[in-house]
Amino acid sequence: MNSKFFMPKISALVKRSRLVWIVLFASLLLSGCVKYDVGVNFNRPSHGEIVQHIKLGERLTSFSGDSATQWLSSIEQRAKQLEGKVKRLSPEEITVTIPFNNGSDLEEKFNQFFNPVEPKSSKEAPEELPKIDSKLNLAQNNLLLLSRNRLSYDLDLRSLSLIANNGNVLVSPGSVFDLKFSLNTPWGGRSIEKAANSIHPETYGNGRQMVWKLQPGQWNHVEVVFWMPDFLGIGTVFICLVVALGIFLRYSFMPDPQTFLAPTVPQNQ
Repeated sequence: MNSKFFMPKISALVKRSRLVWIVLFASLLLSGCVKYDVGVNFNRPSHGEIVQHIKLGERLTSFSGDSATQWLSSIEQRAKQLEGKVKRLSPEEITVTIPFNNGSDLEEKFNQFFNPVEPKSSKEAPEELPKIDSKLNLAQNNLLLLSRNRLSYDLDLRSLSLIANNGNVLVSPGSVFDLKFSLNTPWGGRSIEKAANSIHPETYGNGRQMVWKLQPGQWNHVEVVFWMPDFLGIGTVFICLVVALGIFLRYSFMPDPQTFLAPTVPQNQ
């Protein structure tokens, strides 16, 4: 038989098989998306915790179980390095809680967790994950009794690009990844949406909880201003009021101690 007759057909079959594998992989992702919720909870002024809930689809973990397990294990290690706690809900679902004590501590732990420094000795990376740039900033201004907080969060998810073949989009990252960022504060906040890539949040509990649905494949910008009571300033004012009240009562209702210490003058007889 002439091999020239079969070569074009074999080549066409290989191309079709590649397309079939991509479609099968896409269907697996569509039926088993990645759910990743990140939240910053302020339990009291300048104190709180970073909470993360990660859930991988069952079909996704069965398709690439070793990679998924390795990724979740790396998240557990990073959380423990930052004095965090990890709770395993299932083999493909975990909850991470990382406490913080002030604004700078929140910035440091949040950015360190999402931008880990890879050791230079690790030359091999068996599973290269997409590079994601994440940066959180918190500016705090104390105004005696209140604290004004301005939180901004920039997340570059453009590395989560579309899965395509010959320019034909097969899977949109929005159908694969379900990513959310939330903020919980005692008095609620006000979203600032002046930047080009700002996201509008959904509010719950009279504005005390704000949830932003992050857009995979895009640059995401979150900015919000919220107020909280400054207990240090309130305590200082309370002490000053107590001292002032004590001085007022002392000179209003009690005799002057100098009258008791003054020498008595004998009367002439």
